[in-house]
Amino acid sequence: MRRRNNSSVTEFILVGFTAIPQLQIVLFILFLAIYIFTITTNAIIIGTVRAERRLHKPMYFFISNFSFLEIWYTSTFIPKMMAGLVTGNKTISVHGCIIQFYFIFAFGATVNFLLAVMSYDRYLAICHPLRYTTIMTNKVSDYLALFAWTAGLFAPLMPAVWISTLSFCGPQNIDHFFCDFAPLLNLSCTDTSLVEVIFFTFAWSIILCCFFFTMVSYIHIISTVLRIRSPFGRQKTFSTCSSHLAVVSVYYGTVIFMYVRPTARTTFHLDKVVSVFYSMVTPLFNPIVYSLRNQEVKKAVTKVLHHHQIFG
Repeated sequence: MRRRNNSSVTEFILVGFTAIPQLQIVLFILFLAIYIFTITTNAIIIGTVRAERRLHKPMYFFISNFSFLEIWYTSTFIPKMMAGLVTGNKTISVHGCIIQFYFIFAFGATVNFLLAVMSYDRYLAICHPLRYTTIMTNKVSDYLALFAWTAGLFAPLMPAVWISTLSFCGPQNIDHFFCDFAPLLNLSCTDTSLVEVIFFTFAWSIILCCFFFTMVSYIHIISTVLRIRSPFGRQKTFSTCSSHLAVVSVYYGTVIFMYVRPTARTTFHLDKVVSVFYSMVTPLFNPIVYSLRNQEVKKAVTKVLHHHQIFG
């Protein structure tokens, strides 16, 4: 049975992490550090890839796209969350909440598509090195990146439109630090069955398809790496791939737990903790794993920073 009330809610309260009020400032400092590090490292990677001709390759083109995406993704909710921790004002309008929902899931869907594209790029580079440059041309990489962005931005459009048609009659508290699907739906006083079907069709198709595509690519990569005769070459390639696979596994493990299940099984307190991993922890480590552990990128970053230090 859905709640019935004559009054209409015009704003929500993002509860966030209010269980221990004494930790609000500590959490603010922690999230601020995460946000600054994420923005700074990704901005450095984008600037370095643009400035260094040696990095004008499909792999680094995709990495710079990924860095640009991570900046926008984290910016959709972390500044709002930090402002709430400092000021205590955690309200957000209903329309603002739906807009935040759309952008979080649009950028989140784009992450899935870009991870699949990047795994395909690495599959071609490692499993078909002689054909790589003829297959992965600049035009092909442009089209793949355009596909990832376009598909990601259009994917949550229908769920967001349907959510905007729901009525919210109270209570106002969203037990999360951003406008997530299940907590938002829990506040509706109208039938949400159609919205749930649309959302889970969107979530299952994108998350699982991209996950299986990425995993199959890495399985082929690992099998190829294991056949490399040189121990040094095998260790170097496997070290890079294993770190990529670790980040992808953490990301998909948490995302699948969150969104590939019925809302009836949702536990909001646990979900908030799990959400921290895919929304803040993986964006924090992605620049390190995908770029800063790469010797070519490290040398280019050092060169660019040294150049700006001399001429800045």
